[in-house]
Amino acid sequence: MKLFASATAIIAGAFMSTAAMADDLVIGVSWSNFQEERWKTDEAAIKGALDAAGAKYISADAQSSSAKQLSDIESLIAQGADALIILAQDASSVGPAVQAASDEEIPVVAYDRLIEDARAFYLTFDNVEVGRMQARAVLAAQPKGNYVMIKGSPTDPNADFLRGGQQEILQAAIDAGDITIVGEAYTDGWVPANAQRNMEQILTATDNKVDAVVASNDGTAGGVVAALTAQGMEGIPVSGQDGDHAALNRVATGTQTVSVWKDARALGAAAGEIAVALAAGKSVDGSAEWTSPSGTTMNSMFLSPVPVTADNLNVVLDAGWIEKGALCAGSSNAACN
Repeated sequence: MKLFASATAIIAGAFMSTAAMADDLVIGVSWSNFQEERWKTDEAAIKGALDAAGAKYISADAQSSSAKQLSDIESLIAQGADALIILAQDASSVGPAVQAASDEEIPVVAYDRLIEDARAFYLTFDNVEVGRMQARAVLAAQPKGNYVMIKGSPTDPNADFLRGGQQEILQAAIDAGDITIVGEAYTDGWVPANAQRNMEQILTATDNKVDAVVASNDGTAGGVVAALTAQGMEGIPVSGQDGDHAALNRVATGTQTVSVWKDARALGAAAGEIAVALAAGKSVDGSAEWTSPSGTTMNSMFLSPVPVTADNLNVVLDAGWIEKGALCAGSSNAACN
């Protein structure tokens, strides 16, 4: 089995059938921090794809420790994994795990977060576009004023992809003097409590003179909204992403402006299909090459995100992503009537 079959770009929902291809194949998944709400959805989709193909699922949770993730991956390899799906805790530290897999000719899928290694297959959503969508929604709601940028984890390349997309949209308003960025902070580990603490510190430093917050995911948005609420400022524009149920309810009730929905069911299903194909030495139809910011060329696939605001909440209801009761608690939004 070679590390790379020629592969990629599968259209979500139109995957090639791998049933009977995967007899006796074992797919190992290394989660960075399974405690986050969305990963349970991803896992269910991965398991569904593997079950359909007849492959076995094994997994480990690094519990936000890059050191534990390395030992987890060693364990998954020792358990006989034929392919690995890795959600990297620290993209700069996971290289030895990719090398260990390569030494055993085990293909690696870099799941949702970039592992900058040509031997890894990069599967994610278009995170630069997610950042653009976040900034567009906040800018439309608050075209002038003081902005705060609450970024993701400094160890996750997605944080800077998102920030780059946000800046593309905001730059003209900054140049025109309509927007001033009065605070900016990374959020260690994407932990909501860290985002809340950063936001509290920025509010103190600016004497609460903040008009909008571009937060990079729904967890950090939750921390931001908690800090704003404590100061009686809930309702100012705040962005997020992932379609977390709590965040979608905040969109419905008006304390969050947008959650860019990345349907984790499609991403997980794609990961399972790709891992099975690569493990079986098969090609995945429609490969696309992508070059990373530092020049690494990788096989990759990018799914398309959808911004969810108060104006299109029916998108997530119609897709069965969230139950109406969970979305609409405390909301008078038209979608809830």
